[in-house]
Amino acid sequence: MTTVKGRKQEIMSDFRKHESDTGSAEVQIALISERMNGLTEHFKKHKKDHHSRRGLLMLVNKRRKLLKYLSQTDHAKYTETIKKLGLRK
Repeated sequence: MTTVKGRKQEIMSDFRKHESDTGSAEVQIALISERMNGLTEHFKKHKKDHHSRRGLLMLVNKRRKLLKYLSQTDHAKYTETIKKLGLRK
């Protein structure tokens, strides 16, 4: 099991544009997706945790906005990112 920091570094290295890139839209979308996956696992055990569910909904909206921005600015990167993350079928 990798640590949270190690997993975050791994995701950033997969999606970054250059060596010191930590805040591009692709990196942010990947990190948000990872957090959302963790929260969905959390909700399988804690079904009545509505406070965290609100946080999940906020993450969903943030990722949606970032994906919309990416599709408008660089559609090729958008399709590559959703393919790597497996978001659309």
